[in-house]
Amino acid sequence: MAANTLETDYLIIGGGAAGLCVADELVRHGTARMLIVDRHDRPGGHWNEAYPFVRLHQPSATYGVNSLPLGHDRVETDGLNRGLMELASGAEVLDYFDRVMRLQLLPSGRVIHRPMSEVVVGTINPHDTNAPGGTHTVRSLLTGAEQTVTVRRKVVDTRLGNVAVPATHPVEFDVAPGLHCMPLNALPTLRRPYPGYVVVGAGKTGVDACLWLLEHGIAPEAIRWIVPRDAWLQDRANVQPGEAFLAQTFGSFVVQMETIVQATSALDLLHRLEAAGQLLRLDPAVEPTMYRCATISRDELAALRTIPNVVRLGRVQRIERERIVLEHGSVPADPDWLYVHCSAVPFQSTGPEPIFQPGRIAPQLVRNCQPMFSAALVAFVETLDIDDAEKNRLCQVVPLPERPIDWLRMQAVVMMNQYQWSRVDALKQWLEAARLDGFAGRLRAAGKTDPAIQALGQRFKAAAFPAAAKLQALLAGAG
Repeated sequence: MAANTLETDYLIIGGGAAGLCVADELVRHGTARMLIVDRHDRPGGHWNEAYPFVRLHQPSATYGVNSLPLGHDRVETDGLNRGLMELASGAEVLDYFDRVMRLQLLPSGRVIHRPMSEVVVGTINPHDTNAPGGTHTVRSLLTGAEQTVTVRRKVVDTRLGNVAVPATHPVEFDVAPGLHCMPLNALPTLRRPYPGYVVVGAGKTGVDACLWLLEHGIAPEAIRWIVPRDAWLQDRANVQPGEAFLAQTFGSFVVQMETIVQATSALDLLHRLEAAGQLLRLDPAVEPTMYRCATISRDELAALRTIPNVVRLGRVQRIERERIVLEHGSVPADPDWLYVHCSAVPFQSTGPEPIFQPGRIAPQLVRNCQPMFSAALVAFVETLDIDDAEKNRLCQVVPLPERPIDWLRMQAVVMMNQYQWSRVDALKQWLEAARLDGFAGRLRAAGKTDPAIQALGQRFKAAAFPAAAKLQALLAGAG
């Protein structure tokens, strides 16, 4: 074969978390060879552009790839996450993904990594029995050198759920000349105080910017928080892995099922979930209009509630020297305030679409709010000796959330997926051993001896099927 050509079983576009999860499963459960092409120098995708003080919002124990643990499986004893399982920092996550590549994937002898490169031309030909994944061109971003890649099985395209971060996302509003506006990435570079700090954005990055300012001694009164839309939030205490939290986590899921059965409408369900401690919101007097899987501790929420100046007038249109103009009004400003840009859209997706296609895999969520678990399960299903139609039946796409009603839509698909998985022995065994699940194996073992888990199991069995039916009725009633 010519030096500028290469054959591989799978071409994985993107060396971020999803791409690495897929590669990890394919290495562990088969003999396939794969090429990972990524525009970054280091594995980790958007984590390469993340702000310096970013931390996971979910426990480290349920993040990453299946074959290598992240973190030290410890409970944090201080800070706003105290009492809960540790949350890895961005630096720890990047180092972890580098170790996944160097210690897990490359030593297998079946993975080639092409950093600082891109796939520029690609045609998939599922009718070509020798190369259904087609022929593609990979180009180095540094030298321009090109290599032709023939894909014997499938292209794995992880770009469907690309993540945008403020550091790489342009500001979508006008800022008057001379004003101080920066992405939250730059906050650790500050070397002087400002009379006021305006945080623009109410998503994960906006929350993190506010908490960073508070933790560094900025008075709550000095912070103006622009919240275009309030969001329903998940209580992190309800999604904790590990033996010590098993009853609490399973109990939370059981309560959700029982609450669904009792609900009379979609809105009534959300309010009942809040009353049952399953959902949280910043201000009990403000009805949330957004849901994006954001997870928070109650201590973090308490800190955010100390900020008195929350502006709810829609998105920022422009920032002038003496006022901030928003969709539904304006508020006074000061030319010496610092404006912290946190308004990048977290997901840029053109989906959903079938995950398994002729010559192509498009990893997407198959369990709510768990992209790493989803990518790993999708990859494992790819290794099963079944056709694409059956694979898609096992992996119905969970829609990316945006509005509160999406809590119901996600849960409805998740319950169907879980039911289908329970009927496939190979998937049941995979789930019980999967580090990223952190639940099924422990629950099965505890269910044999622990009376509390057994009692929860009986409640779950009583509520599960009625809850699935009620979800469909509530969604139909919501239009």
